[in-house]
Amino acid sequence: MKFDILTIFPEFFDILKDYSIVGRAIKEEIIRINAVNIRDFSEDKHNRVDDYPYGGGPGMLMQAGPIYRAIESVKNEGARIIYLSTHGKPLNQNKLIELSKLDHIVLLNGHYEGIDYRIVENYVDEEISIGDYVLTGSEVASLVLIDGITRLLPGVLSTSESFEEESFYNERLEYPQYTRPQNFNGHEVPEVLLSGNHKNIEEYRNYMALKITYEKRPDLIKFEELNEKEKETLIDIKRGEVKKWT
Repeated sequence: MKFDILTIFPEFFDILKDYSIVGRAIKEEIIRINAVNIRDFSEDKHNRVDDYPYGGGPGMLMQAGPIYRAIESVKNEGARIIYLSTHGKPLNQNKLIELSKLDHIVLLNGHYEGIDYRIVENYVDEEISIGDYVLTGSEVASLVLIDGITRLLPGVLSTSESFEEESFYNERLEYPQYTRPQNFNGHEVPEVLLSGNHKNIEEYRNYMALKITYEKRPDLIKFEELNEKEKETLIDIKRGEVKKWT
């Protein structure tokens, strides 16, 4: 997969080549990162890409011309042009899965007070938001997308189970996990995980995933989509009944 990143801070993305799983994916040529400086497409002698907004108001706005020319320099058939914006639909795991099936993504990063809206209306395929808050620029949001998409690509993680059991993959938070030591400051690892009984362990993990999701993110649970056993389990959880593991 190729990521073209349109930004006025291309050096910001140098971190990716040495960053964990993403860095390994770059080295193994599973992904290609191309940071494009929007200033290179300015027609101003000082490479300015911003100006005052029509109608007045605080701050500066990125001009349509340099952004349009930057998009055209990397766009090809099949490319998805994404603008990281507070106007966008909230990013979730399903969107990351959808994007991971593409071959070419162009990430447009705004700055200052944003970009000329004619770009959004005419040259952007979709807008995505990583949350209901405002950042200085979109570059951090682009990092989030690149990381979230890359780890879903074939060959990046050791097995598909590495992400299929994670939080949000099946609209459920991940079950809790533990490692050595068995006793930490008097806090013990749940006995069922030490039993060697794989059936009980799987049942425990499914139960805990549902319990934690109900307690921390109940909005993720769609009761009508649960199977009968899961519905019964959820009812017990709501009643405060404690599940015994043997």
